[in-house]
Amino acid sequence: MPSRSSSRPSNPHIDKLDFDSHRRPPTSHDSLQSSRPAGLLLRDDESFFSNIVDGVIERDRKKMRRHVLKYASFASAILSCLCAGSITAYSLYGPLFLKHLRYSQFQVNAVSTTAELAMYLPVPLFGYLCDRYNPRPLSLVAGLFFGVGYLLAALTYRAGPPRSEGGWPFTIMVLAFVGVGMGTSCMYLSAVTTCAKNFGRGKHKGLALAMPIAAFGLSGMWQSQVGSHFFAQKEDERNGDVDVFRYFLFLAGLLFAVGMVGAVGLRVVGEEEMIDDAVDEMERDGLLEDSTYLQRSLLHDGENGSGYGTLSPHHHDAEASSPATKAHNSETALKKTMVLNTETRIFLTDPTMWLLAAGFFLTTGPGEAFINNLGTIIHTLYPPSASIPPSNSPATHVSIVALTSTLARLLTGTLSDLLAPTSSHSDAQAKKTFTISRMSFLLTSTLLFSLGQLILATTAIQSHPPLFPLVSALVGLGYGAIFSLSPIIVSVVWGVQNFGTNWGIVAVVPAAGAAIWGAVYSGVYQAGVERSQIMGEEEQMCYGARCYRSTFWAMAVASWVAVGLWAWAWRRWRARDIAV
Repeated sequence: MPSRSSSRPSNPHIDKLDFDSHRRPPTSHDSLQSSRPAGLLLRDDESFFSNIVDGVIERDRKKMRRHVLKYASFASAILSCLCAGSITAYSLYGPLFLKHLRYSQFQVNAVSTTAELAMYLPVPLFGYLCDRYNPRPLSLVAGLFFGVGYLLAALTYRAGPPRSEGGWPFTIMVLAFVGVGMGTSCMYLSAVTTCAKNFGRGKHKGLALAMPIAAFGLSGMWQSQVGSHFFAQKEDERNGDVDVFRYFLFLAGLLFAVGMVGAVGLRVVGEEEMIDDAVDEMERDGLLEDSTYLQRSLLHDGENGSGYGTLSPHHHDAEASSPATKAHNSETALKKTMVLNTETRIFLTDPTMWLLAAGFFLTTGPGEAFINNLGTIIHTLYPPSASIPPSNSPATHVSIVALTSTLARLLTGTLSDLLAPTSSHSDAQAKKTFTISRMSFLLTSTLLFSLGQLILATTAIQSHPPLFPLVSALVGLGYGAIFSLSPIIVSVVWGVQNFGTNWGIVAVVPAAGAAIWGAVYSGVYQAGVERSQIMGEEEQMCYGARCYRSTFWAMAVASWVAVGLWAWAWRRWRARDIAV
């Protein structure tokens, strides 16, 4: 029997079928294809590669368009926030309501408190509208609120005291500042929500949120400086009093224009992908198993032959099949509603949310009361006959609070991105050799905030008025950091899909805080005024530590309670392995 090697041919040839015994034999069609001219084959190859190149170019073009829209929206959000905080310059003209309009301190505080209530109370509604629709209509409404509000306030101020001939009622001024407060809320929330949704899932979410929030704090500074330098009263330049009528007209025109810009420039990019990711995550967590929304969406996907969370093939060809496009849009809206409703339920039933909101209430209320009453606090440091030096003018302290607040917002946003821990299962965690929790920044900032109140409470400033800028700086640092870190923590713990609604729910609490602490400050101040009148002084202005001492003791204690509540929430987040 011959060996296997001797049976091989001398010139071995490997047939193509030797590679795969199951391969079908060539057909006549294959022969025709192989006999096609070489030029035609080259043209087919060129067409194939041309299609690939066109697809890559189109994909890059779409990616570039998304980047341009995202950063153009970011620039528009910065512009909106840079102008939206005009209410923080209230101390610039608040004392003039006492002098020119003959308002009492209660009435002056009622105007600012009404603006605060109008700014904070509708925030959940405005956040809901931002999430369900988009931020652009909200910016348009903000421009209208600002324009009408400041115009009405300007005309009321020019008319003079309510009891004089031709004077407008006090309620008209209150109504005007309702418009200002609601405009502030709309413009701020539309801008911050846009940034949170466009950048909240990236590694720089802290800075992306801190920058518009910092710009909001900076707005009071530059607007107060513009008011004191370009709209100063000619007849009274000694104290730097502002011409309130012209200043209000300037703000009305400026903020109306900025609202119109935001109505065009604020856009949320890639929202559909974000909603699909949220649906997938909720399904993994078992949060949507019994959802009727999910069942209807799955049924719709099956009827159209598409997988859940994917786009219908007809989505990209609306002209070819308009009904299919409408069905896809309906499906997208259904998923979005399902996700946002579920997110809201989870947020409201989380006990740590209430701890976060309670601490926010205890700190932002005193901060708002301090900022709104800076002008009258400064007047308590000097006898009525004395002139206030420029270093302690209301415009100077509004600027100090704004600058330190802006610095704190930028620093905490940037440092929290760099140093904050991530999930223990994340690769990024392994690369960080040193981490500091955002909660550490928050607690430290709150203690600095309480230190400024404590200095006022101990009356050390009364005997050394030149040190008052230190108080403004400490309050500004703490207040700015609290307002920067709180929304970042909300986005980290509960996500960005429902950020407008979630942050709106937390942000509503400063309304009650501003009202309560404003009333406390006014009551203590007015008691000091009445005591001065008993002693024979007819001024409506109060002088001395009795005008504010007990108020700031209470504020310092409230800040310490907030530290305890936030430490409790932090402990529960760590137990749930949430890296904050």
